[in-house]
Amino acid sequence: MSRNFLSALTGSFAMPAAENPTVAMVEAAYRHHGLDWRYINCEVSPENLAGAVAGARAMGWAGFNCSLPHKVAVIKHLDGLGDSAKVIGAVNCAVRRNGAYIGENTDGKGFLQSLSAVIDPKGQSAVMFGAGGAARACAVEMALAGLTSITIVNRDPVRGQTLVDLINSATTTKAQLQVWHATYSIPSDVGIVVNATSIGLYPDLDAMLDLDVESLRPGLVVADIIPNPPRTRLVRLAESRGCRVIDGLGMLVNQGVIGIKYWTGVDVDAAVMRKTVEDIFGV
Repeated sequence: MSRNFLSALTGSFAMPAAENPTVAMVEAAYRHHGLDWRYINCEVSPENLAGAVAGARAMGWAGFNCSLPHKVAVIKHLDGLGDSAKVIGAVNCAVRRNGAYIGENTDGKGFLQSLSAVIDPKGQSAVMFGAGGAARACAVEMALAGLTSITIVNRDPVRGQTLVDLINSATTTKAQLQVWHATYSIPSDVGIVVNATSIGLYPDLDAMLDLDVESLRPGLVVADIIPNPPRTRLVRLAESRGCRVIDGLGMLVNQGVIGIKYWTGVDVDAAVMRKTVEDIFGV
């Protein structure tokens, strides 16, 4: 009887990596669908990123995720980019196609699915805190979905302006920069607020965006892309003020489903993945 003891390999490169629950979520989907695949969570420092990608190539990995701080830096180590990753300028999912690693971006698509379940971004105005790789992904996908305008609130004016220029040049959404040097008040005509920074990420659970709490009005949609903890201080506070909130678990699960489809060709059950992370966080 012939047996195959060689599993297909996928994984993640990030720093820090220990608190990222993606491995549990993805492997739950692999098991549920009877896939002989593995997902290996790796802590990789910036100086070792090139070696990690080379190692994945040498071991024949089918693909890998990249999280902070590698979403932009990984591009030079790949063989090409998918359409959305090319526009966004950041990669969170590499896929092996015909022996080459192609960078894709599933962050924005995963976020947009979560957002669209609560509000249609078409015709809306948004405020986004942050201008890193995940912020780029979310902002571009919202813009492509018909967002009217977006204000990027960021401490680094150069990075913030880069994202603003990208949105203005690649989409029909009007983008502007607000340099974040003081408490920010959400304008009354804004319908969507997104935290795309790491403020509030485990273990800094008490961290909070420097914004005017009084400007969080009932009906405003407030989304936090942080998955750990799912109910950040921003989410809890916004909810207490009557806002409609979106936690980071939806984006985490949705981008995972899309990534697994890229790697395996299988449409996995999102509910299995969501339950896994909810159990982990005690939601």
